[in-house]
Amino acid sequence: MEPIPPDLFLESYPPGIRAAADELRAIVLKAVPDAIERVRIGWRLIGYDVPSGRRTRYFAFVAPENEHVHLGFEYGAAMTDPDGLLRGAHLKLRTVRFVTYEPGEAIPEDALVAYTREAARLATMSRADRLAWELGRAEP
Repeated sequence: MEPIPPDLFLESYPPGIRAAADELRAIVLKAVPDAIERVRIGWRLIGYDVPSGRRTRYFAFVAPENEHVHLGFEYGAAMTDPDGLLRGAHLKLRTVRFVTYEPGEAIPEDALVAYTREAARLATMSRADRLAWELGRAEP
């Protein structure tokens, strides 16, 4: 099956959602220029993988909905959150965390670039290294 281009995937969403999704896509690619962007139609999102040796690791997604769009991070629960932007813990999501923006809402590019870079770095760590990272930054 031929991959669906992200622009075609976003065509069915309202213009404001497309604009916010495109802004978030640009942030991901600015943060991790070698990220591989592809539509994951079954999940209804645009997923991002980062090269890691001979493999790739899934680390982020842009998920549009009719009223807002999410930028999510696969290992978000392990991330630092200095700006208090990450959501998802209240939903009892084990690892994923995300930010959500509505059309026209200001998107903090600098902060999200930093979050995205951290997400890619965490995705390339081994499970043991990621756990050590989490334990090392936990408060006693």
